[in-house]
Amino acid sequence: MLKSKTFLKKTRAGGVVKIVREHYLRDDIGCGAPACAACDGAHAAPALESQPGDQASSLCPWPHYLLPDTNVLLHQIISAWKPGTWASVASRLRPPGSLETYIEQEQAENANDRNDRAIRVAAKWYNEHLKNISAENQLQVILITNDKKNKEKAVEEGIPAFTCEEYVKSLTANPELIDRLACLSEETNEIESGKIIFSEHLPLSKLQQGIKSGSYLQGTFRASRENYLEATVWIHGDKEDEKEILIQGLKHLNRAIHEDIVAVELLPRSQWVAPSSVVLHDEGPTEDDVEKDEERELMLKTAVSEKMLRATGRVVGIIKRNWRPYCGMLSKSDIKESRRHLFTPADKRIPRIRIETRQASALEGRRIIVAIDGWPRNSRYPNGHFVKNLGDVGEKETETEVLLLEHDVPHQPFSQAVLSFLPKMPWSITEKDMKNREDLRHLCVCSVDPPGCTDIDDALHCRKLSNGNLEVGVHIADVSHFIRPGTALDQESARRGTTVYLCEKRIDMVPELLSSNLCSLRSNVDRLAFSCIWEMNHNAEILKTRFTKSVINSKASLTYAEAQMRIDSAAMNDDITTSLRGLNKLAKVLKKGRIEKGALTLSSPEVRFHMDSETHDPIDLQTKELRETNSMVEEFMLLANISVAKKIHEEFSEHALLRKHPAPPPSNYEILVKAAKSKNLEIKTDTAKSLADSLDRAESPEFPYLNTLLRILATRCMMQAVYFCSGMDNDFHHYGLASPIYTHFTSPIRRYADIIVHRLLAVAIGADCTYPELTDKHKLSDICKNLNFRHKMAQYAQRASVAFHTQLFFKSKGIVSEEAYILFVRKNAIVVLIPKYGLEGTVFFEEKDKPKPRLTYDDEIPSLRIEGTVFHVFDKVKVKITLDSSNLQHQKIRMALVEPQIPGINIPPDVSDMDLSGPGGKKRKLEK
Repeated sequence: MLKSKTFLKKTRAGGVVKIVREHYLRDDIGCGAPACAACDGAHAAPALESQPGDQASSLCPWPHYLLPDTNVLLHQIISAWKPGTWASVASRLRPPGSLETYIEQEQAENANDRNDRAIRVAAKWYNEHLKNISAENQLQVILITNDKKNKEKAVEEGIPAFTCEEYVKSLTANPELIDRLACLSEETNEIESGKIIFSEHLPLSKLQQGIKSGSYLQGTFRASRENYLEATVWIHGDKEDEKEILIQGLKHLNRAIHEDIVAVELLPRSQWVAPSSVVLHDEGPTEDDVEKDEERELMLKTAVSEKMLRATGRVVGIIKRNWRPYCGMLSKSDIKESRRHLFTPADKRIPRIRIETRQASALEGRRIIVAIDGWPRNSRYPNGHFVKNLGDVGEKETETEVLLLEHDVPHQPFSQAVLSFLPKMPWSITEKDMKNREDLRHLCVCSVDPPGCTDIDDALHCRKLSNGNLEVGVHIADVSHFIRPGTALDQESARRGTTVYLCEKRIDMVPELLSSNLCSLRSNVDRLAFSCIWEMNHNAEILKTRFTKSVINSKASLTYAEAQMRIDSAAMNDDITTSLRGLNKLAKVLKKGRIEKGALTLSSPEVRFHMDSETHDPIDLQTKELRETNSMVEEFMLLANISVAKKIHEEFSEHALLRKHPAPPPSNYEILVKAAKSKNLEIKTDTAKSLADSLDRAESPEFPYLNTLLRILATRCMMQAVYFCSGMDNDFHHYGLASPIYTHFTSPIRRYADIIVHRLLAVAIGADCTYPELTDKHKLSDICKNLNFRHKMAQYAQRASVAFHTQLFFKSKGIVSEEAYILFVRKNAIVVLIPKYGLEGTVFFEEKDKPKPRLTYDDEIPSLRIEGTVFHVFDKVKVKITLDSSNLQHQKIRMALVEPQIPGINIPPDVSDMDLSGPGGKKRKLEK
């Protein structure tokens, strides 16, 4: 049956258009109850399950289904209810498109009231319909609603109805479920003292008015990892001078939480402040202590020069909450029998959360998930509820699960729907596969990767042509041949966005059959590829470029070390070695040319764990060694990416997926320029070329590591590179590579961006057909947003994995003293880098319950004077490294000063009272 609604709508141009909305109602949808004879043979519906015996309700001991209303569903959706508790959610009940349960909105009835009535109609229909199943064992549908009026109306209409809390409390066999109930409002569970701490959030209508008039600014709230009393708000819009607003102090932060969309009011210029250099973590007592916070706020305010001041504001309202379930640990209350406890999130940017639980003793020392329900004005912390127990703190499996959840890394096994689109095994290349494809199996192709790499994306070849020129080929796994647009496999790959490399495991973007087998360019097997082939002269000048889908057969899968050994060995002159030498020679010329154009050579210490083969615990930790062959592969990957970027932009000027690296604002370089100046060196930052040249000149014969430190610091000044759609932007430049255009083509096994680029290139050369989404710049832009988010989260997850395995290493290693260099100075600490381990850490000079030393901080130099000793950036120090397990919430590597000697500051050389004993890791693949 078809129902339609017609109405007129005025357009912006002043015209009138007729809108017709059609609603199709079906009469062939079964109820879903397994024993229903009336619906036997009706259109298949998901089978419903009644409550199992161990979850019987004291309110309704008979068999029943649950129908939660929309608000209950939305409010409790993130809670990890025990399987079977919510036996049937609304999506599994009879759909609103069913003929018997569809209702029209009445005059003067708002949308919410119409939805409530629709749910009551569905519940009533079910209760009438289910009478057909069994007279003795009557099944009923129970409405779950927290809306008082909806419940009253349901009872009047003869529908059994309870609040969420009433029903959950009736599940006497599962009392722990009460802990998982979300608070109904921000006012619920307010602190008894009733003292107002925060100002009221303005209503949305006033915020929108204020934003429109310019009184308020809208932006994303980003809490600081280093200082819980400080945050920034990144303003939405194009005003370059108002990109970032500084927020300082508990009351100005006004209950905003990291990633919320907020409205801020700019303070008068006389109240502007500078970003604080104090490191402050909220690790105080478990009770509210606003006075202590106010004392700490005074530490943030120090006299600074006018140019150090930043636009400062206060949060006046929340436009959109971006809360999620948070992982962390319970801080059990000191009050005996108390049900109210504080939860400390693993992410230091998230405030502690007050929850009520009867399981505090069982949850102590375990990682748990908690959801926020609200944040009343009279509470120092937000209120929340317990969701899930993840396992014991410190266990590798638990901690890996935490870092994956905290960084929103999709890591569930691939569903059957996704796996159903994989090729059937045994698989081989068919005649159909060879259509629009060149046979390049005769070429001497080889791959060069880190040891143990199974997802081999790329392979190379180099050979001399009869005209004396060289032919160079980059051959990339043809993943887009297996992942077709719009399939469940394609949608899941797009959602994941990237493979995530942790120290001990890899979270694949595509199923293993593709990543480690059919797409992986392993040696001595035929594989489908997408090839970029150049004809070059011996000066690495490109004479011709062509792209083709191909079939290759790699002659060797080498590690960087094996490839380097072949290049260096005078005894080896086979085809593979000759090809590698040709590639290496050309790569050096290409790199020289890039650097002359202004490409940056930066530095970032990457670590590699050596694992115990039996226990999988880290037994050694070293910085990664880079060889010429690393650079060789990188140069040709960069060249292929640039060549492909030019091609797809020529063909699809509005729809090319590209990658850009914005130039950093001058303020980003302040720390680098000041640090270099303290060593009598000048760093110019007006262009990438001048930065590259001044970094090359910044050498010190008596301090050879200084140049590396400057490059590490320069890396910290950079902006994040991002994907974008060419039709939605006009700045394509890649600052770091000094390239006018760039994309990602060379790693489609582990990056979804490359799959889209492969599809664009295939259409451009006539090797494949297009599809609507590929040439929709808005949809492509949405894909880019997700990819940028996923890549950023993958990066953070990888760092968190390295940090955890570093803790495991030092737990088994004991106490270690090592040389370090100062990277940053703060008001109460120095941040140091230990070259041997590529490890960064903070040395604090103020500790609880210890006399405070005399500290003098100078931001201009920058330097920190402690008693009579002055520390500058890049100074060499000696530190003692231990694992501090005293705070289970955040076990961390602690560093203490050994040299230079400062009375009352240095730790004695015989410190050995730490609790140290141990667990695992693995290396990550170089990004190409």
